[in-house]
This record gives sequence, structure tokens and C-alpha cells, in this order.
Amino acid sequence: MKYISNKFKIALVSALLVSQTSCSDFLKENAPSNLTPESFYTIPDHAEAALASVYADLRFMGGGAGIFSSNWQLLEALTGTSTTETAQNSDLNNLYGLVHDGNTAHVVNYWNGLYKVIAQANQVIAKVPPITPMPEAQKKKILGEAKFLRASAYFTAVRLWGDIPLITNPQTADSEDFLPTRAPQEDIYKLIIADLTEAENAGLAWMDASGRVNLAAVKAQLARVYLTMAGFPLSKGATHYKLAADKALEVITYANSNPTVINLFPTYLDVHRESLKNRVEHLFMIQYNTLVAGNPMGNMFPNFKPVTFNGPGGTGSTVPTISFYNSYEPGDLRTKDQEGYFYTSYFTNGNGARFELGAPYIFKHFNQTANGSFGVAGTRNDNLNVPQIRYAEVLLMFAEAQNEVGGPNQQAYDAFKRIRDRAKLTTPALGTYTKESFREAVWKERWHELCYEQITWFDMVRLRKVFNETTKGFDNFVGHINQSSKQPLQEKHLLLPLGRQEMLNNPNLKPQNPGYPN
Repeated sequence: MKYISNKFKIALVSALLVSQTSCSDFLKENAPSNLTPESFYTIPDHAEAALASVYADLRFMGGGAGIFSSNWQLLEALTGTSTTETAQNSDLNNLYGLVHDGNTAHVVNYWNGLYKVIAQANQVIAKVPPITPMPEAQKKKILGEAKFLRASAYFTAVRLWGDIPLITNPQTADSEDFLPTRAPQEDIYKLIIADLTEAENAGLAWMDASGRVNLAAVKAQLARVYLTMAGFPLSKGATHYKLAADKALEVITYANSNPTVINLFPTYLDVHRESLKNRVEHLFMIQYNTLVAGNPMGNMFPNFKPVTFNGPGGTGSTVPTISFYNSYEPGDLRTKDQEGYFYTSYFTNGNGARFELGAPYIFKHFNQTANGSFGVAGTRNDNLNVPQIRYAEVLLMFAEAQNEVGGPNQQAYDAFKRIRDRAKLTTPALGTYTKESFREAVWKERWHELCYEQITWFDMVRLRKVFNETTKGFDNFVGHINQSSKQPLQEKHLLLPLGRQEMLNNPNLKPQNPGYPN
């Protein structure tokens, strides 16, 4: 692994930067250049600082992937719901064209980024328990957060590559398994569930406005994991649909009793309102602040159109396909200009005269506080977070899973209807749905509600189904014509290729995933 041998070094640097306790005596005896994991993890502040470095590493998804591209575009370009206006990044073009391979930058960067998070989390999980003195409640909470972060990284990785290395201890070049083999997916999921279960019992608050892991996020992530295991490739079926429904219902039950704590936002503008980060609908987000790192979703800005204070700019390298935008039902508020998840006009340089954009663009991650709105200049500091888990998804997970358990009942229908009510859509009566028709109705709602949040690709893989924007039904994954590439999806596309350089560095990773060249 590229990052494993130096992971503690990064944790130490981060700790020294963010620690709030005076450590002059400690530093006098151990110069920073001579610190080791053993000499560093000695007081509670070190544990907090090391955990902070794991959170910081989550931002790899916003890192650069060549000209006009970011790592996160990996999980959008493959779906067919977006395309590019610039086509100047060959790696991104390969993703849009479904001809990516083990040299594609985004694929390589995701592998490295995820395993860096795992490596950092492994350090915390291994080194924090012996710290003495340290309040047990604080220790338990830190370990719970670290295990959530490790589980989440593994959850992303196992869905992208299938069988992958399972590393749970800190590694050095002298480690016996420094060049690990790939573990079966079942083993990866066992660790994920064990980690999330421990996080669930770590004494976390239901919500945390600071952006740290909270109980609602843990339970929602468990529901996601069970829902995924119920589908392909593990195909656990009814037992895991029941587990997913039950776990999602725990969040919904709490939300119903505490609607000011967890709820849907009343408007779609609230979903990307800077002042509402880590609150209400946002159960978990990746934290951004321009003092450290600004919001990385700028490649959604239209190419060379003055929608921000920067004037004519933007890359337009992730924009909606017209077919996906047109697939929403008539009157769906999510398509309404500047009110829903898209915009077709804006204000010159962010706050001037209104002008037409000539096409729909993604408004879901557009920060009006930073970029401006009519007559109001923006702050120019894009501190908007990137959503990872929203309460809207919890409602849809419950509706889908409960339907699979026993067909549509009132609870599943109510959860589904709440999403449509916010969109100002009329929902047919419960009695008009069969299990099959309700299933596809919920799937469709996921496509329209959760678009451009790096979720849709994972739905395509676990369902082996893809929304057809023209027929409004669902095609089999293999053979579906991707609307950005106009090419059919193939069996090999269900997994990503392993990075070519990674396989050269570690021959134990062979064989390559089916369909890709070694």
C-alpha cells in the first residue's frame, strides 16, 4: 500500500498542529522529528489530534485528478446522469466513455485515498486504548468514531473493487503482511458490521453540529450496509432487507419524536445553505472551510458562464445530461430553477443581472453565501460541506427495505410520500401499488432525490438495474445504454480495475478484476 508505511507521520504532524494542550515538557524531551507512534500516543490530546487527521483524510474525494477534474467525479461520470462540456481531461473522458482502466487517475486516487483513511484509523484504533490516564468515555467515543470512519472507507472500497486487502493493524515495511492478498468480500463486510456496531455502542450523541460522527449517521450507515448486502453481489435477501428496515426505522422513530433535531429540510435551498451544515437533514458530511480546504464541487459550475464572483469561468466537467433532467415528473420542485437541485438561469458575476444559462446545471452544491445571489455579493469563501448521509436517504432506504420484507405497508408508504410531498408531487394511494410497482417507484425516487451525491453508482451495482430516462422504467445493468457515452454497460463495469502501479508494487493483488488488462 502506498501510504501504509508513513501513515503515523501524517498523524503526528496533524496532532502537533491542532493539539490545544501545552506539551512543552513532552516536546522538550522528544523532538517532533524523533516522534514514533509509541512515544506520541501518550495523552488524550494526542488521541483527539490523531482522530482529527482521519477526518481530514476524508477530503481525498475532493482532491485533484488532473485538469478540470476532481476525484469525486469517478462516482458521477460512470452513472450516465452527467456529462462534460469541456472534455479536456483524458482520464475523466475515459470514465464518461466507459473505457477506464488501471491507469485512470480517479481510480488510482480513490484506492490510495481510501487506504490512507484506513491506515490512519488503524493507528487510532491500535494506539489509543493503552493511553493512561484517559477518561474511558472519551476513549470509547474516539474509538467508535475511528471505527465508523474505517468501516465507511472499507464499505466504499469493497463496493468499488470487490475482494480487497483487509488490513486492521498499523503497518510498516517490516510487517508480515506488508504486501497483502485480497480478502473475500464476506470478510470485509464482517469487519464493516463489527466496526459500525461498536461505533453504535460508543456513547455518541444522536447528532453533532461540529461535524463529528454521531449515532444517527452510524445507524444510517448500518442500514446502507445491510441494504447493500441484501442485493448484489452477496444477495443476502430477506434477512438483510429486514435488518436494513429495522435500522433505518430506529432513526425515523427518533426523528419523529425529535423533529427539530432530525428531519427533512422544508426547502431544497436548505440542503445547500452554509448556515445549516451538520444539522437536521445532514446526518454526516465531509467538512470544508477555506482556511483549510474549500468546497471541492466547483467542476459543476457551467463552463465559461459568469455565475460566480470569478466572472466567466468554471469547467462544466460535471453537468446533467438533458435526458436525466427531463426524466423528472412535470411540476417536480426539484427541477425548478434556483429552488430545486438544478438551475437554468443565474445572476451575472453572482449578484448582477439575471441571464439564461441555456441548459440545466447542478444547483445542489451551489453555495449562494459564497457566490452571491441577486443584489447580494458573495463572501467568496466556499465553506459548504459535502453531504454523505442525508435523512432523505434514510426514509427511502426504509421504504425500499420494508417493501422487500412484506410489500408496501403504511409506514413504507409514508416514508416514500414524504420525499414526494416536499417535491410538490401527487402520490397515488397506497392501495394502487403492488410490491413490484412500489419497488420501482422508490428506486426512481432515489435516482431523483439522491443524484449527484456519489450514491447512484452504488445503487446501479447493488440492484443490477439502471433507470432508463426515456421509458421511466429500469433496465438490466448489463446492456443499458449509458446516456453520456451512448455505450452499453458491460459485466466488467460492475467492478473497477485495480490500479496498474499498485499491482506492480504488490503482485499478491493478482488477478486483476475480470475484463481489464493486467
